[in-house]
Amino acid sequence: MEQLLKDKVIVVTGGATGVGKAASLEFAKQGAKVVMGDIADAQDNVEKIKALGSDALYVPTNLRKVSDCKNLFAKAYEKFGKIDGFFSYAGLTPVSPLDACDEETFDAVTEVNYKACFFCCQQAIKYMRMNGGGSIVLTGSPHAWGGEKDRCAYACTKGVLRILNEHIAHHYSSENIRCNYLTLGWTPTEGEIALRNSQGETEEQLRKRAAGSIPIGRMCEITDYLSSLVLMLSDTTSVMTGSIFRCTGGLYI
Repeated sequence: MEQLLKDKVIVVTGGATGVGKAASLEFAKQGAKVVMGDIADAQDNVEKIKALGSDALYVPTNLRKVSDCKNLFAKAYEKFGKIDGFFSYAGLTPVSPLDACDEETFDAVTEVNYKACFFCCQQAIKYMRMNGGGSIVLTGSPHAWGGEKDRCAYACTKGVLRILNEHIAHHYSSENIRCNYLTLGWTPTEGEIALRNSQGETEEQLRKRAAGSIPIGRMCEITDYLSSLVLMLSDTTSVMTGSIFRCTGGLYI
């Protein structure tokens, strides 16, 4: 079976958990070498990737520091000599309605979801130029079209990433650097389950409640996104850029 990412080097932010972790493993299965940046330890994923016959690197990264964002890409280039792809997954999803959001929450979600992504994209472009191009995938959300009332700060950052996606696509396609926006649906990640548990809701109750509001009738699983991510980072979609790719089960907010 053909490996769609054979010999590519892909950087992933948030590679220690959730979709970022699963995607890193899938990229490796598709032949890529993977560099994971996260404040949480992703070394176990490195060992799993090596067991698959590929190679990987974990770079401890505090995305609220631009110096760490730059270091992540520098280490990736130092280790593998090129960068072909960047999946920006890391993000915060705080409960923060506009009329109650405090400055600390606003700064945290903005710095991780937008500022870090901005400077990581800057670095991705820098190194992709050296290799004749590459593909960037930004993690989007249905919240980017207004969002629920208690997710205002989060929704704003996801809306900004839509503009960043279009900006990169419009201005860097001439250098064979692509960017696309993958809209993820309501997913029972570790963080989502922990949040709902803290609010007194079990995973089973969450899934049942969510299923009632998602047209496809169920929550999106982490595995639902993997084939789309591989496709967008592969040469198969060499003219696909500036797109908004929805994997939400029909959910719109």
